[in-house]
Amino acid sequence: MSLSVDKEAFYRRMKRLYNVWKKAGDGDAMGKMDAMVVAVGMDEEVVYAKSTSIQIWLFGYELTDTVMALCEEQIIFLASKKKIEFLKQLETGSENADGVPPMTLLTRDKSDGNKANFAKLVEALKASKKGKTMGVFTKDNFPGEFMDSWRAALDKGGFEKVDISSEVAMIMAPKEDDELNAMKKACQITADVFTKHFKEQIMEIIDADKRVKHAKIADSLEQALEDKKILAGADPSSVEMCYPAIIQSGGNYNLKFSVVSDKNTLHFGAITCAFGVRYKSYCSNIVRTMLVNPSDEMQENYNFLMEVEEEVLSHLKHEAKLCDVYEAAIKFIKEKKPELESKFIKNCGFAMGIEFREGSLVLNAKNTAKLRKGMVFNVNVGLQGMTKKGASKNEEKTYALFVGDTVQVNEDSPATLLTPVKKKFKSIAIFLKNDEDDEEEEEEEEEKEDLLQGRGARSAVLQNKLRDEKTAEEKRKEHQVELAQKINEEARIRLSKRKGETVKQKVRKSNVAYKTVSQVPKEPDVRDLRIFVDKKYETVILPVFGVPTPYHISTIKNISMSVEGDYTYLRINFFCPGSALGRNEGNVFPNPEATFVKELVYLKELTYRASNQKNTATSVVPANNLNTAFRIIKDVQKKFKTREAEEKEKEGIVKQDNLVVNANKSNPKLKDLYIRPNIVQKRIQGSLEAHVNGFRFTSVRGDKVDILYNNIKHAIFQPCDGEMIICLHFHLKHAIMFGKKRHRDVQFYTEVGEITTDLGRHQNMHDRDDLYAEQAERELRHKLKTAFKTFIEKVEAITKEELEFEVPFRELGFYGVPNRSTVLLQPTSSCMVSLVEWPVFCISLDEIELIHFERVSFHLKNFDMVFIFKDYSRKVEMVNSVPMNSLDQVKEWLNSCDIKYTEGVQSLNWTKIMKTINDDPEGFFENGGWSFLEPESDSEGDDDDDEEGDEIYEPSGSEFEEEEESDSEYSEDSEDASEDWSGEDLGSDEESGKDWDELEEEARRADRESRYEDEEERPRAGRRQSSHKSSSKGGGGGGRHKPSPHKPSPHKSSHKSSHKSPHKSPHKSPHKSPHKSSSQKRQRKDSGGRSSSKKQRRH
Repeated sequence: MSLSVDKEAFYRRMKRLYNVWKKAGDGDAMGKMDAMVVAVGMDEEVVYAKSTSIQIWLFGYELTDTVMALCEEQIIFLASKKKIEFLKQLETGSENADGVPPMTLLTRDKSDGNKANFAKLVEALKASKKGKTMGVFTKDNFPGEFMDSWRAALDKGGFEKVDISSEVAMIMAPKEDDELNAMKKACQITADVFTKHFKEQIMEIIDADKRVKHAKIADSLEQALEDKKILAGADPSSVEMCYPAIIQSGGNYNLKFSVVSDKNTLHFGAITCAFGVRYKSYCSNIVRTMLVNPSDEMQENYNFLMEVEEEVLSHLKHEAKLCDVYEAAIKFIKEKKPELESKFIKNCGFAMGIEFREGSLVLNAKNTAKLRKGMVFNVNVGLQGMTKKGASKNEEKTYALFVGDTVQVNEDSPATLLTPVKKKFKSIAIFLKNDEDDEEEEEEEEEKEDLLQGRGARSAVLQNKLRDEKTAEEKRKEHQVELAQKINEEARIRLSKRKGETVKQKVRKSNVAYKTVSQVPKEPDVRDLRIFVDKKYETVILPVFGVPTPYHISTIKNISMSVEGDYTYLRINFFCPGSALGRNEGNVFPNPEATFVKELVYLKELTYRASNQKNTATSVVPANNLNTAFRIIKDVQKKFKTREAEEKEKEGIVKQDNLVVNANKSNPKLKDLYIRPNIVQKRIQGSLEAHVNGFRFTSVRGDKVDILYNNIKHAIFQPCDGEMIICLHFHLKHAIMFGKKRHRDVQFYTEVGEITTDLGRHQNMHDRDDLYAEQAERELRHKLKTAFKTFIEKVEAITKEELEFEVPFRELGFYGVPNRSTVLLQPTSSCMVSLVEWPVFCISLDEIELIHFERVSFHLKNFDMVFIFKDYSRKVEMVNSVPMNSLDQVKEWLNSCDIKYTEGVQSLNWTKIMKTINDDPEGFFENGGWSFLEPESDSEGDDDDDEEGDEIYEPSGSEFEEEEESDSEYSEDSEDASEDWSGEDLGSDEESGKDWDELEEEARRADRESRYEDEEERPRAGRRQSSHKSSSKGGGGGGRHKPSPHKPSPHKSSHKSSHKSPHKSPHKSPHKSPHKSSSQKRQRKDSGGRSSSKKQRRH
């Protein structure tokens, strides 16, 4: 046979079986037996049997029509010829049989009906110990001629029988590593079937309002095992369902695993689903309840059921009694919600492995068996017979809640979840908007109005409703007005709480060169009044007026050396009051108001000179001392600044808890990842592993970076869809130190394709190598995506969903320039990110006060976004060059997130604005707060001023004549425009365009006139004057009459200049035409520059 048996596992497990038998007392079933018999027949209807389970446990396969007798001195097998050939493999591994008796293999003989073989077996059984009592599995009665003959021969021997099922179950219950791996694989497949098939199928049925029977949904789950994507590389022949899936809804619930799905139609209420996948004969199970339009009470009960399950898992530990675990759950229910005790199911689960349900290891109130490390349980909690208040339909009146997972028992910690499927309320609840109910309510309201007001009143209401319908933009603006009031109020409260807090200025610490005189070195250079550098105390001893004077290296600002002729000059500049202490903001010199008095004298600069000529007496160049001092001072200064920079990096670092390392080899792990920012200058690979309270990245050279779960503010998974990398990004609450720098953003990524391409190589779309490379890249992308998602699901299961990974919404993304290059900015549920290019861009939405759009103008292609934070001391963030076609999309997204936004045409000086706000926050909000950013705030004021000007101002004749003279000085372009506008009757209602013939005639006339420009100068000047008058008259640009008080014309100009002239035009007409006169155009052009500065001053 081609099948092989694991010899080491066989002898290891057989030895465990014999050791328990030898140590068993007389009160135990195994202590009473003299030998053990395992007989397995053939019955396709029997799925789980203890005889079959022990065979799979020992050999890895089921051996039908086989008898195994475990005697004190030998082990006897009776089987067919092929099975004996398979078992002969165990004879070669007898060197591992320490504590296991030798084996005897008997081949079945059909000639005498196996009588001789049965006689040998009975004789061996009688020779084992007392030879009276046989240990058997009483529930296993396989049919068939061979099994009947064997039972008859055993009965003739007169043996007593004792059931050892529970004892063997306890031996097999603690799982070894290979068994746990098989069960974890089964759990993963189960989770994938639920997430990728069942959940999507239920959503599709609900969305399409289909009528599907429970049995059909259950059958589809079994068919899903044929999908290779769900199997994730598992052998399809090794995968099967543990039992037919159980789907229940519509008020008929039975929270047991012995029921089958009925043929009733799925009801959109409480939907329970229970199923499990078996991989390599090892079982798994999962139970979930999906709630459609649940009430608040249902939500409360479901969340409470989650707490009950957590309570059960916390008591599932090594050496705990099964009954105590169940009693802990009942006690928890009595304390929190005693009214639900009667609704709780009668057991909390059972042990599982090769058999789906181990009847002797059930979590109920009577079982006194103890838990063992490595056992795997199916933990189930449920409430049945629940009543939904206010339900009108019979199917909704009764509901049940049922949740279950496969878990592993640990020694000291709570049980570990093996089924990584989300089960929080937000993950299983589905809320639908019932259009029919809304229509019924509207009809009822309309009927009431008909009865009260009559049919005519109803039609008037409907017309008024249609007339007053608001557009999406109007609704958005209303919401923004509400948000403006809200953020101003919240900011005022926030600032009032901070009132009284003093901001500590960072003062440079004063470094003392020597605390005592005894520390001053007594070197010859000091005595000889030479410059001496003390590296130990980081001090420079300089001769000043014949006295060696020590200066700490921190007092030296800079040092320079120059050679001029025969002399070398060494210049030393010191920090003193009024001088800057470097680029870092907040550095304040100690005693900044100090003056040069007797008690306190500051030295600003020292210059030393030495000759470059050799001293004839000593043959030494005096300038060498200055050269040496310059070099050593530079080195000491560099080391001091480096150390100071490292200390500054460590300032404000919050001390983290120590990482609790889980020694279990089955921790979630991702290999071959890069870390950003780099630990060292060159990027280096490593592996990311999840432990009890955090992640640990270990590089190939041994560097370690720990990130704790409680320090992660945002955990983001960036898929490789449309990107060249796939990564996990962590935005931290508090910065961590590695690579001698502090970091708040840490990323682990791997590349999924070639980032660079050789454009010089000739490429053909049908090139076989390119096709293979593309196929390989697609497979790699799928493989990496699956690996990352599996890792994320396991981590969320470990952390009990306290750490949840967000995925960016690519469809809501837009392009912008946050740093140096254009990137795709994508929102997540709680932040805005761009993670592909480094440095990354990550802003938390809950930290944003408002967002201001700059350079918003129709004639520009791009605009800028300014992020203003609730912490006004924080520098604003900017995203430049956002395409104008993304503006509405960005506004809609911000509005949906309840984030206030404003827009303007100018770029503002945000450094000065934020400084003004921080200097007087109360005055800022008393003057309207952020309302100065609103575009309506200026335009309304200007409109009011214009109206006042219309009512009060009367133009004089002299002013009108001056304007006519100034108009004559404009260019010919404006003259032509004036002629064109003056040719139209602006006051009339009819406007007609010219046909092509007239336009061609005008073009020819213009060509002729250009030849005789000098001759036509005077007539054109006269024509210009007349056109101006007609234009002023028709367009209302320069009339002498006082403006009429009647209402303006509905034909208003749709264009409004962004610049307001400081000089109000006196030529206002009550009739506003859609066409501006040339004089108005010239006035706007002339006053544009001055208005710009006025607008800026207003801000």
